[in-house]
Amino acid sequence: MKAALARLALALAYPPLAHWASHDGGGVPAGIALADLVLVILVEPLLRGRPWALALFAVILAALYALAGTGHTQTLLLAPPVLFLGLLSWFFGRSLRAPRTPVISRIVCALEGYVPARLPPELARYTRRLTLAWSLVLATLALVNAVLATLAVPGGFADRLGLVAAGPLPAWAVPRERWSLIANVLNYGIVGAFFMGEYVLRRRFFPHRPYRHFGDFVAQLARLGPDFWRGLFR
Repeated sequence: MKAALARLALALAYPPLAHWASHDGGGVPAGIALADLVLVILVEPLLRGRPWALALFAVILAALYALAGTGHTQTLLLAPPVLFLGLLSWFFGRSLRAPRTPVISRIVCALEGYVPARLPPELARYTRRLTLAWSLVLATLALVNAVLATLAVPGGFADRLGLVAAGPLPAWAVPRERWSLIANVLNYGIVGAFFMGEYVLRRRFFPHRPYRHFGDFVAQLARLGPDFWRGLFR
């Protein structure tokens, strides 16, 4: 539980850190944001004192320190919004292929005490379609992030490849601050709005659920525990 709470805190810290780093434009703030992201991944073995995790984290910190003065850490910040949402989309989409169980179906089964084969047909259809919807929403956001990361100036992929000439910005260029606002702030607002909007829709279609309100629903999701969430996307 300690590792799960630490990972959650670090994950929540990343978007504002990345947004700050993108506005600042320096290599050190970008390195701090990237180090936070590395901690999200390595927090559990680090808390357990695993030598390999300590060694790996030390090597990554040394690499980030070495890159801080080069501008490459700013370039690396372009990748997480694309990779994270793209990977999540892939996990949701992959679960739709037999013999796997759709991600949302597994969550509903865990919340309501069903086994997947006994999930009521109307719930099975809804949760499968919702899994597909999540996959499409996340894939769309990842694609938008990839396009904006390419067009961002200064420091976007096109700029790094020398495709942006000195002088007035081309019409297709996206200011880096605008890219960061979308990739590190608005993305998560869209995901949160979709999550809450789906909850409202679900309460309309399936009024008799084992949670009283949205807060109770979120609390029940949390009570499923870190082992469930780790296993969900394997």
